[in-house]
Amino acid sequence: MMDRTLSIEPVSFTKSDIAKYPFLKETARYLSPLDLQIEDLTSPSMHQILDRAMERVTSAIIDFTVRPLIGAQGNRYIIKNPEKEIISFPVAIMLVSATDNSLIKKRYALAEAKQATSELNSESKELILKIALDFGWKITLAPFDSAFEFVLYFSDFLQNASHLHDAKWKLINSKLSKGDVYLNKHDVVRLLQEEVKRRIEKRLNNTPIDRYPPEISELAEKLKILAAEHIGQAETEFPKVVVQEAFPPCINALYDAASKNHHLPHMGRFALTAFLVNIGMSPESVTELFRSFSDYNERLTRYQVEHIAGERGSGTKYTCPQCSILQTHNVCKNRDDLCKRIYHPLKYYKIKSEITTPSQSGKLGESSQLKSN
Repeated sequence: MMDRTLSIEPVSFTKSDIAKYPFLKETARYLSPLDLQIEDLTSPSMHQILDRAMERVTSAIIDFTVRPLIGAQGNRYIIKNPEKEIISFPVAIMLVSATDNSLIKKRYALAEAKQATSELNSESKELILKIALDFGWKITLAPFDSAFEFVLYFSDFLQNASHLHDAKWKLINSKLSKGDVYLNKHDVVRLLQEEVKRRIEKRLNNTPIDRYPPEISELAEKLKILAAEHIGQAETEFPKVVVQEAFPPCINALYDAASKNHHLPHMGRFALTAFLVNIGMSPESVTELFRSFSDYNERLTRYQVEHIAGERGSGTKYTCPQCSILQTHNVCKNRDDLCKRIYHPLKYYKIKSEITTPSQSGKLGESSQLKSN
């Protein structure tokens, strides 16, 4: 393995750095003297912090972004109130944890990670190195005569590239020498996005609070309602066995048409795919459903399904369109009484699966290959 004692200028995290990257270990050291307690959050002096924390989570749910509040200073932009940004991050973590909603947790973690990525792409190599070291990576700057910018130990590369499906992330397609992977700045930043997301998800799932103040619980309920409106479902947990008998009529019609090799419009294919991956069907099984279509292209179909499932591209997992959109595109079919009381196919499935005892023929488990009739 390459000698990692290559001399570089020391880089310290500034207050502005911590505000932009509040997931750093330095944040805990910064906040430690404040000795904040959960009860403090409802005091009048903390209202601005709590409001900013709500803004972070709300923005993540609606726009998949968590942009810092910035202002102009000469010809450049700076964070208006670094302290508010720093303190609002752990408060936002607490609010998301209070929702006890796995989809909100995943969405918030990814939004924060993507925001960090957009910031890191304009940072110096030295600061990126410092942040990578914060995660315990075995990494250094590449030699000056190299065509690359960083050298990363292969185990750190594999840990973060394992969920990235483009061919470029295969170890065999990387420049590898004596256990080290040579990377450019953009690639290191993309791998850091995975690391940031994982660290935040871990924090969201390791915030054991037995009882939240009523004001915090009320805000958490508002976030769940917001998520139901913008993500498409009020709850995220579905039965582990996919129950076809609980499908809404529109999805049943699409599934039946696909099984019989009938043509599906673009919106129909998207709605069916997004629905199936959101209720727990694997992308591989969903891909099989389209295998006998006359225009079937395995590589393209697999890519499209994995993209909708959030396993390619930006990492965004798409949800099935809500009922009003399906009606506009003439995909809504055979409405029943339950349809008249809900606004989203996933909500229909959630309700129906709770009251349905599936027959063996009505189960579409992960082992199902969804082959055409």
